[in-house]
Amino acid sequence: MGAAASRPFPSLLDVTDMISVSDLTPEALPAGADGVLLRFALKPGPAAMAAMQSLAAELAETPPAGMAEISPALVSVLVRYDRAATSREALAADLMARAERIAAERRPAPAPARLWRIPVAFGGDHGPQLAEVAGLMDLSEEAAVAGICAAELRVLAIGFAPGQPYIGLLPESWNFPRMSALNPAVPQGAVTVAVRQIVMFTADGTTGWRQVGRSGLRNFLPGREPPIAFRPGDAVRYEPVPAVEFDALRDAADGYGGAKLELRA
Repeated sequence: MGAAASRPFPSLLDVTDMISVSDLTPEALPAGADGVLLRFALKPGPAAMAAMQSLAAELAETPPAGMAEISPALVSVLVRYDRAATSREALAADLMARAERIAAERRPAPAPARLWRIPVAFGGDHGPQLAEVAGLMDLSEEAAVAGICAAELRVLAIGFAPGQPYIGLLPESWNFPRMSALNPAVPQGAVTVAVRQIVMFTADGTTGWRQVGRSGLRNFLPGREPPIAFRPGDAVRYEPVPAVEFDALRDAADGYGGAKLELRA
């Protein structure tokens, strides 16, 4: 077993030394008074994202002793624990054993149990930067929309703002950077793209991502049960709708904006 496993909380020097060893280098790091952060890589990548999703699914199915809560991110999982039931060191050792096994097996991401079909009005006032995005890939706007809608994507993480999902991965041709200047205002429901991912805004905001469309889905709606519709690992497919239909979808009383959830066996 490597140094990271025998000494669960590596120093900054240890982390730096491990960057070049592998694209999957599990590390267990202390987080707050009652947490351990297990991460697979320093930068997002398909292998690290798949490993994180596998670990999160395993923790949900067979939780370690004393686990109180898990919060998945792109390539890491934050695990909170009951300090009366276990110790940080015991939890870190358990997480490292699981993570090293998953990294060695190179597991694919677990098959999603749920699929969301989400109507989106692309282009025009609802997607003012669609033409710019299409130009980055030397595509027509229609072809760019078709590319988004042809992909079955995953909810990779939820964060930054309440209920705000990071969704991916789009094909490699979509691996263009965020803008060099801020997009000063995008509305709630904005569908934005960069670095092979989509972010759907749950509130009006400022961003470096380009807005290509808008959905009527409110992924975070206090008072609804559940208040956050998506779960990490959910599959997502976008479906284009005419702009004239957007207002009715946005104003739907349930806040789902016409989105449909399908359960898979």
